[in-house]
Amino acid sequence: MPRPSDKQPASCTIDHADGGVSFSFGPSLTFRETADAWSRVLRALPGEETKSPVLVDLEATERVDTSGVLLLERLRQACHEAGIDCRFVGTSPRLEELLSSASGTPGSPSPTATAFPAPPGILRRSVGRIAAILVFIGELTTAFLRSCLNPTRIRWRDAIYSFQQCGAEAVPIVALICLLMGVIMAFQAAVQLHAFGADIYVADLVGLSISRELGPLMVAVICAGRSGAAFAAELGTMKVGEEIDALVTMGLDPQRFLVVPKILGLLAALPCLTILGDLIGIAGGMLIGAAVLDVPYLVYLNQTILALSYSDIFGGVFKSVVFSFLIGGIGCFCGLTTGQSAQSVGRSATSAVVAGIFSIVLADAAFSVMYHVLGI
Repeated sequence: MPRPSDKQPASCTIDHADGGVSFSFGPSLTFRETADAWSRVLRALPGEETKSPVLVDLEATERVDTSGVLLLERLRQACHEAGIDCRFVGTSPRLEELLSSASGTPGSPSPTATAFPAPPGILRRSVGRIAAILVFIGELTTAFLRSCLNPTRIRWRDAIYSFQQCGAEAVPIVALICLLMGVIMAFQAAVQLHAFGADIYVADLVGLSISRELGPLMVAVICAGRSGAAFAAELGTMKVGEEIDALVTMGLDPQRFLVVPKILGLLAALPCLTILGDLIGIAGGMLIGAAVLDVPYLVYLNQTILALSYSDIFGGVFKSVVFSFLIGGIGCFCGLTTGQSAQSVGRSATSAVVAGIFSIVLADAAFSVMYHVLGI
């Protein structure tokens, strides 16, 4: 004969029969009902020597919250650890779903517990991202061509404002970074070349390195951190506030209205900053040449002019033009593809900086190979 436990609340009835245990839960299995059932349920479990299954009757259960699901899951785990079969009977589809979400069947991994999404999902998202990039490039190219054919449609006030933000306001940080780069390069070169009595060739090394590689590259990295993130944050905030949707509703093209002026401003600012950075970097090398190597300023400057050619200068300026398209395009794309939350704006700004710097370095490597093949 089964013997029910004494003084059991109606929410949980425990019966012992033939060495096994059965639990019958009432209509409600919420925090109020399960508060005093935890210790009783776990104490009532049989030992490992018992092979009879544990039956959990949930046929009368209608209301369950997280505390109830946690109690049932803990009961199942305790049975699994003791090597006892645990059977749930009378569970509703909703309760089955909650138990599956809490944990899978003991001994088998939960389908939602994988650390990485399935490859088909990754492939699908990658294809969608590539398609979005191609669509953005096509729309941006079309907007640029239409703006070139009809310059009066360009929002020149916004383009000038973008030039001010990307160019004039970036002069202090660009000047400081390029000056330090020139000083560092000249000092390191002076230590090595002085041993061979070739102090004057510090001017050649600094001038060529700054004008061909480091000047455009460092200025582009600075602008990617400033302007690329600013473009992404600004457009992302507009996307969250549904301002871009409002422009589309009014019949305005976001590419022509928002993206083209920003890229035009950056396109005008980056070459100017590159030339300024080259001059300041060479000036930094000149300071070290005069202070450490006792090379007169005019001699250093004359050696730099002899070492440089027009191809070195314009090659670096052409790099900056390509870099400006990459920085502006990536920043605007990340902003226009922002989600509908505040966190998405931060992620878009971060993605714009990381992708912008990566694309700049990749393009610079391609330019180095191309210039070598062309003999520039």
